[in-house]
Amino acid sequence: MPVAQVRGVSLVYEVLGNAGPWIAISPGGRRGMVSVRPLAELVAEAGYRVLIHDRRNTGASQICFDGAGESREQAEDQVALMRHVGITGPAYVCGCSSGARLTLTLAQHHPEMVKALLLWRVTGGEYAAKKLAFNYYEQFIAAARKGGIEAVCATDHFAALIKARPENRGILEAMGTEGFIAHMQRWLASYHQGSGHPISGIAPAAMRAMTMPAVVVPGNDFIHPRIPGQTAHRLLPNSRYAEIFSHDVEVDVDFAAWDAKDPTLAAIFINFLRDCEAGRA
Repeated sequence: MPVAQVRGVSLVYEVLGNAGPWIAISPGGRRGMVSVRPLAELVAEAGYRVLIHDRRNTGASQICFDGAGESREQAEDQVALMRHVGITGPAYVCGCSSGARLTLTLAQHHPEMVKALLLWRVTGGEYAAKKLAFNYYEQFIAAARKGGIEAVCATDHFAALIKARPENRGILEAMGTEGFIAHMQRWLASYHQGSGHPISGIAPAAMRAMTMPAVVVPGNDFIHPRIPGQTAHRLLPNSRYAEIFSHDVEVDVDFAAWDAKDPTLAAIFINFLRDCEAGRA
């Protein structure tokens, strides 16, 4: 798998498809690009070049906590990676959950790089704000306070990062316990600055200023309820809305159901992309 050195971070990436308009797809949570590869394959088969990558602190990419906040740093990484693979003009950008925050952050700060937005399972609401703060930051702060960097390395998430990229252990050890906690606390504070917005991480005024075409597919669970998706559709001035599930289920994340719907999601996105290319969006 190719590796790009961008902004001081090693990112593992893949390009699917040999020709056609570019689309960059970002997964949710701290999941690696393998989680969106089936969707990327379907989109590539329809005549698009698809960029996927392991964001910093995911998959086989490098651990790095530089910068003020995670979504902004990952958005800047993606812009640099897009340019690295030869995307010189606006492209379609697509994201799920935390990948949707990355996508919206990219659109906010680099609108010149965005031809249209494709969003699914956006997050919002008090439950998601508290749960994601714990999942992304608080549990690792607690582990470091209790058992130092060794305890951090033993958590499921960081153990997987070290297994995929052994040098990540050295990066964590070089930070030291206090350094790691300071990084996590800084990113936690940055996350909470935007976690109370209807769409987590992005102020409503910023979304209203995004005039490019967009499609929003809402989620269906506690962390990705339908309401934030409906709100995103109302805030984005040039968006369309498409539901896959018509009601919410009582689980934090409905992974299995969504994995089974990759063909349906791909069809929604491909139809939207074709409308954009034809000037109908």
